[in-house]
Amino acid sequence: MKKLIKQLSDMRGISGFEYRISDKIAELFEKYADEVRTDALGNVIAVKKCGKPNSPKIMIEAHMDEIGLIVTSVTDDGFLTFAPVGGVDERTLPSTEVIVHGRRDLNGVIGIKPASMLEAGKTAKIRDMAIDIGYDGKTAKSLAAVGDSITLAQSVGELGSRQFSGKSLDDRASVAALITAMKKLKSADLHADVYAVAAVQEEVGCRGAKTAIYGIEPDMAIAVDVTHGITPDNSENAFKVGEGLTISMGPNIHPKMAKRLFETAEKNKIKAEPEIDGGNTGTDAWVMQVSRAGVPTALLSIPLKYMHTSVETLALSDAEAVAKLITCFIEDLREDISWLKL
Repeated sequence: MKKLIKQLSDMRGISGFEYRISDKIAELFEKYADEVRTDALGNVIAVKKCGKPNSPKIMIEAHMDEIGLIVTSVTDDGFLTFAPVGGVDERTLPSTEVIVHGRRDLNGVIGIKPASMLEAGKTAKIRDMAIDIGYDGKTAKSLAAVGDSITLAQSVGELGSRQFSGKSLDDRASVAALITAMKKLKSADLHADVYAVAAVQEEVGCRGAKTAIYGIEPDMAIAVDVTHGITPDNSENAFKVGEGLTISMGPNIHPKMAKRLFETAEKNKIKAEPEIDGGNTGTDAWVMQVSRAGVPTALLSIPLKYMHTSVETLALSDAEAVAKLITCFIEDLREDISWLKL
C-alpha cells in the first residue's frame, strides 16, 4: 500500500481543481470495477455489481481533494499573493515550498519579513505573505495568473519502517484504502453491489459526497477519513498512530452499523477503537447520513499526525486495517439487511 499512498499523495488537486487528478484516480479503480464513471461535479464512482437480484447497495467513500491556495494577484515585482482553499493553517505557511499551477508548474516559496523586522509579538498572517517564483514582474505575469491553483510541495515520504509523511494524506490515504478494498473484493462472491466513491470538495463543504450519495441512493454507506493522531503537544481526543483505525460513534453514525463493524473487526482480529463524536464528525459522513430519506452511515478513520500541513504522517498499518475491515464487512453482507432497522 505504501507505493499506492505515495502515488496518490504526489497527485495535485485542491478543492475545485480535482479535474487535474480524477482521470488518474479513475484508472486506479478500473482494474477492480465493472464500471467507472465521473459525475457532473467530478466525483469518481467505481461500481462492482454482485450479479444477484434484489441485492443491497453499499457506498464506500473518501474524498480526493486537498487543501491548498489560490492566486489573488501577481505584483509588478513578480510576487504572487494568495488566499486559502480549505482549512489551511496559516501558522505553517512561512518558508513552505509550493507549486503554482500556472501556464506550467512553477516552483515557489512563501516568504515573509524576518522576525527582526516584525513588531514585537506579531505573527505573520496570510495577507502579509507572498510567493516568490524567482521571476521579474513581466515574466511572472506571463506564467501565472489570478485564479491559478497552488499546492504544497511534496515532502519526506517514508519515515522509519512503517510510517509515511507527505501532503494530502488527508484524504488520499483513505482513497488508497478504498482502492485496496476493491482489489480484495474483485474475486469475492458478493451479495451486495459496491459503489466506491472518490469525492470532490470535502475540504470546502462536503459537496461531492452530498451529490454522489444522492445519485447512488445506497442502502448503507461508509465514509473513510482521518482523525487526529497523538503528538507530543496533543494527546486529548487523539489516537496513537500504528494502533489501528477508529470507528465513530454518536448521532452522525448509525448505531447498528457501528456495532456490526466492531463485531467484524473483532472477528477478523483488526485493531479498532471507538471515537466519540457528539455532533458533526467534520467529515462527509455528516451529509451522507441525511441524503434523500436518510442513509445508515458509518465512519472509519485513520489516525494522522500534523493534519493540514505538508508533513501529514500516518502508519501504513492503520490504512491497511481500514481496507481489511471494509473488505470483511462487505464480504459478510447478505441480501437480508433487516438488521439495520432501529
